[in-house]
Amino acid sequence: MLIGGHESSPKSLASHTQLLPTSFKTSLLELFSSDNDDNRRPATPTSDFTQSFNETNFAFSVQMGALKYVEEIQKKKQSDVIRFLLRVRCWELRQLNAIHRASRPSRPDKARRLGYKAKQGYVVYRARVRRGGRKRPVPKGATYGKPTNMGVNQLKYQRALRATAEERVGRRCANLRVLNSYWINQDSTYKYFEVICVDPQHKAIRRDARINWICNPVHKHREARGLTATGKKSRGINKGHRYNNTRSGRRHTWKRQNTQSYWRYR
Repeated sequence: MLIGGHESSPKSLASHTQLLPTSFKTSLLELFSSDNDDNRRPATPTSDFTQSFNETNFAFSVQMGALKYVEEIQKKKQSDVIRFLLRVRCWELRQLNAIHRASRPSRPDKARRLGYKAKQGYVVYRARVRRGGRKRPVPKGATYGKPTNMGVNQLKYQRALRATAEERVGRRCANLRVLNSYWINQDSTYKYFEVICVDPQHKAIRRDARINWICNPVHKHREARGLTATGKKSRGINKGHRYNNTRSGRRHTWKRQNTQSYWRYR
């Protein structure tokens, strides 16, 4: 088999793929050892440096990082490993408080994709939110309105439970800024989320040009104003077809489309 302009044997290939999974290495060796002489191209003369460089590049091009393996395992939620892991973790979460601090993220790959760094100034809180609809908070079911608005029980909350979890954590930790959140577990009664928070007063945050934007006072309680990812989703703020009806907000769009403006005062 020719790799990078030189002929490589299965023995030399195995020495450069020690970091690969066993099943993947076996399939590669079988593939390269099964080539016939008729299919081989004439080798071009290369230097020793080029040969070792090409072999090293091939070995590192087919391997993945550690968190990539975690991400792929997490996608298979019906596998025996993840089902057992979620079941045990859910039992543990039921014993803990509704809002508590986590020593480290349960899903480090997801947390890092959403902006988490394992450095000073970043903290992770877990929040438990009860599943189901939202009952209208009226005394004894009396809405004191028109019959079309008398519904009390079967109402659907227009925001996600994840947004509710962010808001509760932001209320508990008023001195922190909510960066983002993600789902970690659920059962028949509750959904559990992890919320990434940032300390805007910490020097490690204020000196980091990639995150010190959140120290600006306009980002106080951004989770309560629909400025996080899940908050923007419920506001209908996006780009594309028919998003012109909700861009910049549903009420703002209605007001703009139903207001007449003139060049002169009338």
